[in-house]
Amino acid sequence: MSAKPSWLLTQAAVHAHRLASEGFGKVGGRGYHYRILAALEEFGVASQAELGRRCSMDRSDVVAAINELAEQGCVERTPDPDDRRRNRVILTAAGHRQLRRMEQELDRVQDELLEPLSAEDRQTLTHLLTRLLTHHQRG
Repeated sequence: MSAKPSWLLTQAAVHAHRLASEGFGKVGGRGYHYRILAALEEFGVASQAELGRRCSMDRSDVVAAINELAEQGCVERTPDPDDRRRNRVILTAAGHRQLRRMEQELDRVQDELLEPLSAEDRQTLTHLLTRLLTHHQRG
């Protein structure tokens, strides 16, 4: 069983998730926070529905995470001028700072996770995982 790639990927993913969750917790964040902040930085202002699609998150999880981020001053909600029933979510300066802290922690976590691998092995692993995901996301 332990030699099966699917089992190995699952075990590595569980370990990676634990490390990332602990790391984000050190800077007062969660994985959902990171996903939303990173999407806002990359794509700009978005509705909650757009963020859910971009981040592959359930609507209720998006709302809960945005509520938490708004309480921390990392995002602001404003009514969409084109559709007052919809909220636009905006990344604030505090959100940019929190994203930087989370990215620094995530970089540290990556180094810890991949510690036994050389730089070349890390690139190879990243390339192979990207190929796998690209293939399976086409479907």
